[in-house]
Amino acid sequence: MKTIAALQDLVTAASLDGGPSTAELDAIVQEMPVILADVELLDAQIMTLDRTPTELDERRIRRARNRVMAARRDLTNLAATAPMGGAA
Repeated sequence: MKTIAALQDLVTAASLDGGPSTAELDAIVQEMPVILADVELLDAQIMTLDRTPTELDERRIRRARNRVMAARRDLTNLAATAPMGGAA
């Protein structure tokens, strides 16, 4: 009878020994305003799922959408003006 053994290391073994890198954490910090604005929009939309939206609800959703768009615009502008690596 032949024994069966793995010929290669585990694929995920290297990824289990640490958390996110500094660059990944920096990216999360930069995207945090967009994430928070998205959460605020979802909260406003969830409040109106089981009832007819009032004028106040519609205003709250519209303002939340505007915050999401502004946060995405700011993040895009930040990424466009960020210095690129490499030689000039």
